[in-house]
Amino acid sequence: MLTAPPRLLLVHAHPDDESLCTGGTIARYAAAGVQVTLVTCTLGEEGEIIPETLAQLAATAADQLGGYRVGELRAACAALGVSDHRYLGGMGRWRDSGMVDTEANAHPRAFASGDFEAQVDDLVAILQDVRPQVVVTYGPDGGYGHPDHVRAHEITAAAVARVPEVVRLYYTVASRSAVEAGVVALADVDGLPWRLPEPGELPVVDDTEITTAVDITDHVPAKLRALRAHATQVGVWQGQDGTHSYALSNGIAQPVVEREYFVLARGDGDTIESDVFGGLSPVEHAGADR
Repeated sequence: MLTAPPRLLLVHAHPDDESLCTGGTIARYAAAGVQVTLVTCTLGEEGEIIPETLAQLAATAADQLGGYRVGELRAACAALGVSDHRYLGGMGRWRDSGMVDTEANAHPRAFASGDFEAQVDDLVAILQDVRPQVVVTYGPDGGYGHPDHVRAHEITAAAVARVPEVVRLYYTVASRSAVEAGVVALADVDGLPWRLPEPGELPVVDDTEITTAVDITDHVPAKLRALRAHATQVGVWQGQDGTHSYALSNGIAQPVVEREYFVLARGDGDTIESDVFGGLSPVEHAGADR
């Protein structure tokens, strides 16, 4: 049972990951009075830029994208209600490692190849300061294999094991059935500015693996505001019927669904189907479904 106010901490690799993967969950719990702490591991310096007018910020040009994305992330945090945001090791300590087998992997500050123990120690210090009951990050494959997502998983799993105040560790995932239903809905909408994904093109997990589905229906507007804040990385579109979708620089449409999904990796799991804090409080948690 909770003996202190509920606290949720999320570890994400780059600016925009918090909004893409968990934006609705952050907004929901923040609105319910939960202290939400976001830890971002890099500035996302290697991101591909969508607006042509900002192309010179890229790592291959002025290399100023990381600083620009700091401002985007600040706006996204405000939209979601994040009350405490921190960069792992301090702003700029670790750099976006880029995708697998790119030159960015060899950068001396690349997060994925950085000092593992130092990264774990820094995260342990944050966990000990915040004392969250619930921590969220990616699964072992990082969701889609990005080296920084994999490293974020690795250091979070190691750090959580050293902080007994953390009661539950979750991995953020995408539901196969929800994504497939969302793509079908997008196929019926006129004017979609991006192409629909091919079968198997989006990273999803089978619903049998999912332990928790958080209803974000009332907080989709906040998630959309946060996604729009990350304009260098994300495009957001609304159809005439109110259907929402987004796309990254690859131009593949992805549906904005009304739940965000998680797999419980550590901790008990009796009453958590719709609330990551379910069963931890002697009274119904303010963010739970009623």
